[in-house]
Amino acid sequence: MKPILLQGHERSITQIKYNREGDLLFTVAKDPIVNVWYSVNGERLGTYNGHTGAVWCVDADWDTRHVLTGSADNSCRLWDCETGKQLALVKTSSAVRTCGFDFGGNIIMFSTDKQMGYQCFVSFFDLRDPSQIENNEPYMKIPCSDSKITSAVWGPLGEFIIAGHENGELNQFSAKSGELLSNIKEHTKQINDIQTSRDMTMFITASKDNTAKLFDCTSLKHLKTFRTERPVNSAALSPIFDHVVLGGGQEAMDVTTTSTRIGKFEARFFHLAFEEEFGRVKGHFGPINSVAFHPDGKSYSSGGEDGYVRIHYFDPQYFEFEFEA
Repeated sequence: MKPILLQGHERSITQIKYNREGDLLFTVAKDPIVNVWYSVNGERLGTYNGHTGAVWCVDADWDTRHVLTGSADNSCRLWDCETGKQLALVKTSSAVRTCGFDFGGNIIMFSTDKQMGYQCFVSFFDLRDPSQIENNEPYMKIPCSDSKITSAVWGPLGEFIIAGHENGELNQFSAKSGELLSNIKEHTKQINDIQTSRDMTMFITASKDNTAKLFDCTSLKHLKTFRTERPVNSAALSPIFDHVVLGGGQEAMDVTTTSTRIGKFEARFFHLAFEEEFGRVKGHFGPINSVAFHPDGKSYSSGGEDGYVRIHYFDPQYFEFEFEA
């Protein structure tokens, strides 16, 4: 299982994401560059240039025509995936923390940070109406006054979004009316990452409270908990097996004060049903900030504080072991 090492960033990775087919891997970091790679061999396809600050989030629509990025330069940008041309720019009053296309690829949502006296908002734009972006007038804007959104994803069929907050709360907001559909608080600290299952029935959250939790998308029912000894920065669900991969480590600022063996930061694999850890993969030189499974389940990638992205292809034994079990 020799990983493919992708070296395209000078700063720590903030998010990595596969497109729906899994032939491309998008990576963003705390530098202004947005990279896209061929996932099969780690060759860089190109970059999307234009941001002037750290890029916090990236998403591709279902047919990989457009790419959406949100940055600390107070902008959310839409790109043509194939040519790298910037198609649209939405200016915001604070950093864009999360962004995403709905299932049809027509509606984009992004959330902005609570900073410099500005409130945290979730904005929704319909790309079929060009005037919304030109006039910077979203068809809906939801304020989040109490605790800022740190991660958000679209629910099934684009009916609502699921937002994770700094205080550990999870909220469901309707994408039609903007009303709060449901609210739960299972985590005690900030939610760092939310990722849905392949069929959008469940989602997994990664939190600073050292746990990752599995929930039902529609009812927000808490199903499973995966416990570790340090903050979890990212968690992903395997599309073919009942497996979960968690990436984390100490806070970035604490790393220098703790002795670590070289490349000690591990991705941890848990069984979805039994909540038991069954494997670890070493390799990163700093905490893992983002993990993602390939849509075919035969490989996974991780991006770390060290600025590297590693693509790991599973050994044949991995598949035999699972089918026997």
